[in-house]
Amino acid sequence: SNPRKTYVPPTGQGFLPKETAWHHQAHIVAIVRAALNEAFPNQPNLDPSKELSAICFTKGPGMGGPLRSCAVAARTLSKLWNIPLVAVNHCVGHIEMGRIATGATDPVVLYVSGGNTQVIAFSDQRYRIFGET
Repeated sequence: SNPRKTYVPPTGQGFLPKETAWHHQAHIVAIVRAALNEAFPNQPNLDPSKELSAICFTKGPGMGGPLRSCAVAARTLSKLWNIPLVAVNHCVGHIEMGRIATGATDPVVLYVSGGNTQVIAFSDQRYRIFGET
């Protein structure tokens, strides 16, 4: 499942850490509920500790406030459901989602973010950066 509640900043403002963190905090519970309902439909007595193998969260790089907000939520769910917590590199997380969506096995990616641009390739079961700004 992949429900989303995308933060859209006011025109001309860009992503500000505090406002982005507030957005994440305001929507995380509903997003988790939606993800579970979408992944496990018609299971009102679902026990996530028996269905999920891990809780993953973005460790960085990125803005501290939003990353912290999601890390706290992830740690809480990991403790609540007694399942492992896995930190994921932000860039790699985006690339892996693209690999799953497209079925690519050895992508070469132009990763463009607010703070950096990288040419990244997947080789020998790991990502390698071939150039960056």
